[in-house]
Amino acid sequence: QAQLVESGGGLAQAGGSLRLSCAAATRTVSTYTMAWFRQAPGKERDFVALSLWSSGITQYADSVKGRFAISRDNAKNTVYLQMNSLKPEDTAIYYCAADSQRRSLTAPRNYDYWGRGTQVTVSS
Repeated sequence: QAQLVESGGGLAQAGGSLRLSCAAATRTVSTYTMAWFRQAPGKERDFVALSLWSSGITQYADSVKGRFAISRDNAKNTVYLQMNSLKPEDTAIYYCAADSQRRSLTAPRNYDYWGRGTQVTVSS
């Protein structure tokens, strides 16, 4: 059973918005640190945003600060990524991830649960 399932990707124009969703399979997984990463073709997987369940603290990559917002709906075991003012350079596969140790780390190697990813394409 997939522990994390993303949805909401698609095609947007520059300046537009998209909202990604990540549903956790269990309540336990949903209490982990939840994060979004993205990977463009030929590039490494990069940190985008994270959310700590216990404190509500969020953290963002500099490239998305002020444009993207991560949030949780604990009743639905779901984390969201609201993406506004999209740019062509935001084009990538976006992955949801969870850290069972509930840390606030940005390196992909620290995350032990991953979704399959959802494609986001921003046209100029």
